[in-house]
Amino acid sequence: MRDRHPARGRRTTERKGDLRERAILDTCEALLAQKGYDAMTVGDIAEGAGITRGALYFYFGSKQEVATALVARTVAHLWERSRATAEADDPRQAIAAAMRRTVELWNEHGLVMRTAIDLSLTVPEIGELWSHTADLFIKAITAVLERAGVPAGTEPDQASAMARALCWMIERSFYHASQESRETLQQAASACEHIWLISAGLTT
Repeated sequence: MRDRHPARGRRTTERKGDLRERAILDTCEALLAQKGYDAMTVGDIAEGAGITRGALYFYFGSKQEVATALVARTVAHLWERSRATAEADDPRQAIAAAMRRTVELWNEHGLVMRTAIDLSLTVPEIGELWSHTADLFIKAITAVLERAGVPAGTEPDQASAMARALCWMIERSFYHASQESRETLQQAASACEHIWLISAGLTT
């Protein structure tokens, strides 16, 4: 019997436009390491991606739009990696797994994460992306704390307020530690995990 959907088997193949967009974003990430955001130009990105400036403008209107798309891709990966692990029934396992996945992504894309933090105050689109991602993690951390027995609510000793403090503590700790070494980042992650466990009442 003939397949009524012959295109199905080809859906995993990326379209030319998708490949070009990925090349643009990959080049932007590489240039962040080589030149930094301020020094890189649209011409640099186009050249690195193997396309003309005109072709790049078909996908993105500016360097800022490229950087925003790169941040969006990276935080989407961060959320995908951490979400399921944070939903584990056992709060201890959820905390350990979420921190491990977060460390992995910071090791792979720490420069993009730091650039997102640096630009979040001056580029509204990136600021909105970063705040939205933080809100997702705050909700996930809140759920883990509540499963561990921390009362729901926004008072200082309740899950929502504690989750917000934990989220921003982790962000700032990773921001600084990732600039030094993988070992320093792992040490920071272990400290943040310990503090999360204390907050959840799981250190006994």
